[in-house]
Amino acid sequence: MSYDAYHLWKTVPNTEEPLLSIVIPAYNEEIRIIPTVGAIASHVSGLGFPWELIVADDGSSDRTVELLQRTGFANMRVLIAEKNGGKGSAVRRGVKAARGQFILFSDADNSTPIEEVGKLLNYLQNENYDVAIGSRAADGAEVAKKSLFRHMLSNGLRWIVKAFFRIGVKDTQCGFKMYTREAALRLHEAQTIMGFSFDLEILYLAGKFDFNIVEVPVSWVDAPGSKVDTRKEIQRFLRDLLIIKSNDLKGVYANA
Repeated sequence: MSYDAYHLWKTVPNTEEPLLSIVIPAYNEEIRIIPTVGAIASHVSGLGFPWELIVADDGSSDRTVELLQRTGFANMRVLIAEKNGGKGSAVRRGVKAARGQFILFSDADNSTPIEEVGKLLNYLQNENYDVAIGSRAADGAEVAKKSLFRHMLSNGLRWIVKAFFRIGVKDTQCGFKMYTREAALRLHEAQTIMGFSFDLEILYLAGKFDFNIVEVPVSWVDAPGSKVDTRKEIQRFLRDLLIIKSNDLKGVYANA
């Protein structure tokens, strides 16, 4: 990482169109957001292309927005929501605000290290894919500190998705996904689920719209401090599976 490149990104607004926009959804992330933003900025600034960072706050009631605004980063925008609308809603707002040729959505806990970004970008930039999915289930992925319960749960949900949705992606829920700008805008415009399971709908739509999708093995660490209530999210996930299928049968996606 070049400190000069990092300092330039922090202090001087880009005059060129960004090659890459990185969108981070954030809800009450005052403990983790600054380390994550710092890690992303220091790494991506050294890759040699113009880029921007968008943090889509989701109605945080803590100091998340205040801490982000204090940084004064010239090429970071903080999108503020009046109320909590769900992770999918935050990502959707971030994608719509993005100006890059390619758009990455990454979780605020940096569970998939930003150093993996080059793998996904290569597939979109050089191999003509529309959507690149960071995966904890693809051959070559490295997963650390994942509990036995979460491992069993993930396998069960993957079986349900494969059996009933015919989505050719092993890991739909990893929070590290990149799209071309065209694919991102079309998918998130058609999005109807604004909660935790929005990823599943996006990938279902990507297949339905015949986008070229690649699943890329990444490193992943189960970061401490997760606010996800696993049991509640399982219920919502299963409910959203039915909503997606119902939407398709009703023709909700037909004109998207």
